[in-house]
Amino acid sequence: MAFEEQLQGMCDALRAHNAIAPASWARYDVKRGLRNADGTGVMAGLTKICSVDGYYVKDGERLSSPGRLFYRGYDVAQLINGAAAENRFGYEESAWLLLLGALPTAEELLRFRQILAMHRELPEGFIEDILMKNPSPDIMNKLARAVLSLYAADPQADDTSIENVLRQSVLLIACLPAIMTYAWQVKRRAYYKKSMYLHSMKAEHSTAETILRTIRPDKQFTDEEAKLLDVCLVLHADHGGGNNSTFATRVLTSSGTDTYAALAAGIGSLKGPLHGGANIRVTRMLQYMREGIANITDEGQVADFLVKLLRKQAGDGSGKIYGMGHAVYTISDPRAQILKARARSFAQVRGFNDQFRLLELIEQLTPEVFAQEKGSTKELCANVDLYSGLIYEMLGIPEDLYTPIFALARTAGWCAHRLEELQTGGRIIRPAYKSVAGHRDYVPLTERS
Repeated sequence: MAFEEQLQGMCDALRAHNAIAPASWARYDVKRGLRNADGTGVMAGLTKICSVDGYYVKDGERLSSPGRLFYRGYDVAQLINGAAAENRFGYEESAWLLLLGALPTAEELLRFRQILAMHRELPEGFIEDILMKNPSPDIMNKLARAVLSLYAADPQADDTSIENVLRQSVLLIACLPAIMTYAWQVKRRAYYKKSMYLHSMKAEHSTAETILRTIRPDKQFTDEEAKLLDVCLVLHADHGGGNNSTFATRVLTSSGTDTYAALAAGIGSLKGPLHGGANIRVTRMLQYMREGIANITDEGQVADFLVKLLRKQAGDGSGKIYGMGHAVYTISDPRAQILKARARSFAQVRGFNDQFRLLELIEQLTPEVFAQEKGSTKELCANVDLYSGLIYEMLGIPEDLYTPIFALARTAGWCAHRLEELQTGGRIIRPAYKSVAGHRDYVPLTERS
């Protein structure tokens, strides 16, 4: 019997023996997805790093509130506006803040940027041996493999002292942009049959400038473009300890494993389409809408297409409207609001007014369409993924890099949470699973049918 035929039978057996009666979840009060019945997350830890506010609880009732995001107690909007007011980049400042807990002085920020610049280049032979010899069709997988490969280049790889992990964290924040852009260049050559160009990096460039310089053939970009990308990096730098990738990083950290293994877990989680990979799903949904709607600025036509999406008659057949809804934010996602404001002005300059209008209509119409189709009163707001994809498109960033950019920005948050877990956790994270399999008597091989 061919393996493919045998595999089908194996899958049928697997599905039959893994089936769990729906009533069992309620019977044993299982918090599926580590969520309480009201949708709030199960309390699994304490943190000083990040606060994600989208509701409050009063007299046992969950009440909605405008979304706010805080890094170490500072409203992220203030961090972005502060950097803009001084006409400088903000991601490096946010990374310092997340890692160490306080805003840097001007001298500390300058020195931190210099340290990052000094360590952007990869170990000798890394590009040739790790990236070029093993191209990957997905840059996220390549990021994870490359991070794991850095373990071999670190003589102190298994040292989990705060001092050493902080050193590793800074080095990872520094070199992830290089890994991402070089891996993408290798993919261009291997899978798209296009020329590969490996540009040198400039010490004076910020993380955002480094990304734009190394992914563009002519290495040219404007300050406005780099500042817009920088805002995206700041907004992606962290999102609390309970999001899937950060929790995965903390879970592995609690086991005592090394920094590279813990960060690779975060990358693997973020790749998922229900997490960081959602930004690509939004982009593809918009492509379906541009192809299937005669006038993407017409409210009625957009509403009709949203109905088709929910009925699984259009798009990828998932029945989802990507970029709408969030586990915590109810009335608004502050990240989406910030990106929307910047995307609007940039779209006017770059000739993307119709595309921006489509996003506005999706944000405006989805709650009503969802309520009519699903009979649900659930509050839906635009999330960060709805507008980030258009910004990347306007910046000429290839779709292959949407989620990897998210990952390299989130590295600061992952490392901050790893350091906090090492200092304050103290116990391996091990939630309980109730077995509902029952007991069976062993049957000899010759008696099995």
